[in-house]
Amino acid sequence: MRLPPLLLLLVALIALLIVIAAGSLLVNPNKPLLADVSLSSDRITPNADGQDDVTVLTYTVNRNAEVTITFTNNTTNEAFKFRENERRPVGQYSVQFSGVVAGYVLPTETFVGTVESRLIPNGEYAWTVEAKADNGETAQASGTLIVADGDPLFPAILNLEVSPTVFSPNQDGYDDRLTINVYMAKDAQVRVWLEAQGLGPFYVPERDLGANPAAIDPTVRQFDYDAGVDTNNAPPPDGDYTLVVEAQDPEGQRMRDQRIVTLKGGGLPQAEIVAQQTGRTVTWATLPYQDAYYTDAATAGKTVDAPQVTQSQITTISLPQSDLLLFSLVVSNYGMTPIRTLGPFPGTVYQYEQTAGAMQAAESLDFSTGGWRVGIECERTTTSFPWRWALGSPDQLTKVEDNGQTLYYLMPGQKATVWGAIRMTTYFKTLNPQKCWAGLIHEGVQIPNLQGHVGEIDVYLQTTEQP
Repeated sequence: MRLPPLLLLLVALIALLIVIAAGSLLVNPNKPLLADVSLSSDRITPNADGQDDVTVLTYTVNRNAEVTITFTNNTTNEAFKFRENERRPVGQYSVQFSGVVAGYVLPTETFVGTVESRLIPNGEYAWTVEAKADNGETAQASGTLIVADGDPLFPAILNLEVSPTVFSPNQDGYDDRLTINVYMAKDAQVRVWLEAQGLGPFYVPERDLGANPAAIDPTVRQFDYDAGVDTNNAPPPDGDYTLVVEAQDPEGQRMRDQRIVTLKGGGLPQAEIVAQQTGRTVTWATLPYQDAYYTDAATAGKTVDAPQVTQSQITTISLPQSDLLLFSLVVSNYGMTPIRTLGPFPGTVYQYEQTAGAMQAAESLDFSTGGWRVGIECERTTTSFPWRWALGSPDQLTKVEDNGQTLYYLMPGQKATVWGAIRMTTYFKTLNPQKCWAGLIHEGVQIPNLQGHVGEIDVYLQTTEQP
C-alpha cells in the first residue's frame, strides 16, 4: 500500500526530530543547566583609579534559560539586581562587574530626577547566579565578593534651571535661546539634549566659561541652545520637547533629570533688497532741506515722502551742499519666519553727523539686537551704516505686544517699501563725488550675504567752496 505524500512528509519530520533529540543527549548527556560559575577576583575597589575596579563573572548555560544575577549585602540583607531574567541561549558568558547596579535611592535622600545606575555600598556581599530553563528547571551558584574603597559621591543633579521654557529660535532677539544651568554634587560628564516622539535627539552644546580651569566650578555647568539657527541651520519643528540632562561619573553612576520646553515660531530669518520695476535696487533723489525735518530721540520732525521718480541706469546724482539725499527701496521677507524690525520708521531725516542711536530712546537701545533695518553708508562715513530705518512703516508691519514692549514684524512672503533721507552737510574736497550705497542689516547678528553693498551711486555736492 502506498502512503500519501503528505503523510510521508510528516513521518520523515518526526523521525528527524527524534534523531536530533537523541544526538543532543549523546553530545551533552546530563550536563547541568548552570556550570563553570566564577569570579576573576573576589574583591573590587570601584573608584576609577584603574586598580581592581572590576571583576569578571563567568558562567555557562547548557540549555536556553533566563539568568538573574544578584548581590546581597551580608550585613543589611539589601539585595541589588545586576541582571534580572535576561534571556541567554546555550553558551559560555562573561560580564564585567564594577559595583554598579540599577539605580536606587537611600531613605535619607530626595532627588527630583531619576537615579539610573549607582554603586553598591562598601561591604561584603553574597553573589548569586540563578538560571531558569524553558522547561522550568532551575539552577543556582553563589559566592562572596568584597566591595571596598568605592567612590562615596554620587553625581546627583541637585538643581536644574531652564530658561525660558518657551523659546523661539529665529534670531529676533527675543527668547531666541535656551539657557540650561546644571548644579551637581560632584564633577561628572554631562549631556543635554532635546527629544520628542519621532524627533531628536538634538544635542545642546556646553557653554565655554573661560580659559582658566582653576576659576571654574566643575559642579556648575551651563549649556546654551540656539536650535542651529546661528549656524544657518533650520531649527527643529515647532512643538513640545523633553529636555533631558544626564550626568555620569567615571565609575558609571548615572542620573537623569528632564523638563518640558516648547519651541514656538522657530525658523531661519531670510530677507533681501529686491529690484524695483525700473530694474534698479535703490531709487535716489534730492530735496531741499527744511528745519522742520530735524529729528532726534526727543524730537519728532517732519518726514519726507518716498521719491516718485523713475530711474534706470543713472550713476551720479548731484545736489547742493546741505540738501537732502533721498533713497527708496523694497525689502522682501522670503523666508518662513517673521522678521522683527525697529525704528526709526521710513521717512525719517538724519543729519549727516547723526547715527541710528540718536533716533532711539536710551531704553530702547537694549532691544536692538536681533532687529532688522535698512542702512545707508558712504565712503567717508566713520561708522558702518550710520543711518538706519525700519523695514517698513507701521501700516505695512504686524504689531505685537510683548511684556510692555511694542514689536514690529515683516511677515513671511511680505514686501515693504523703505525710504528716508540724509542731510548732506559735510563736503570732502578730496572725494567729491563720493560713493553711497544701501545695505540690509540684521542688528548684532550679521549683514546677510550680498546685502551689504546694494544700489551704489556717486553723490556730487555742489558747493561754493573752491577745490
